[in-house]
Amino acid sequence: MDLVKVVADEQLRNSYPEVEIGDYVKAHLKIKEGTRERIQVFEGYVIARKGSGISETMTIRRISYGVGVERILPVHSPKIEKIDIIRKGRVRRAKLYYLRGRQGKAAKVQQKL
Repeated sequence: MDLVKVVADEQLRNSYPEVEIGDYVKAHLKIKEGTRERIQVFEGYVIARKGSGISETMTIRRISYGVGVERILPVHSPKIEKIDIIRKGRVRRAKLYYLRGRQGKAAKVQQKL
């Protein structure tokens, strides 16, 4: 049991403790196409963080052409180049799943002042 923990601790890459629920972020992801590698930016609200340690994930949601798109990213994934926080959100919930049923301005999160 202890050996599993030791191996998992070696794999921990990015902790991003400053990224919280409700924040509007830009996640720079490494995309591999054949032999070439490029950086693609996924921009949206962090609606959930789950788990701990090596298995921790965060869900980022954005509206693209009127359709909601969500990506679940492992926090410690080597595919994440960096995460920029555009604005901090003021929320009173740990999970913002209610945003899935909202459209337009109602799907926004208030900014923390």
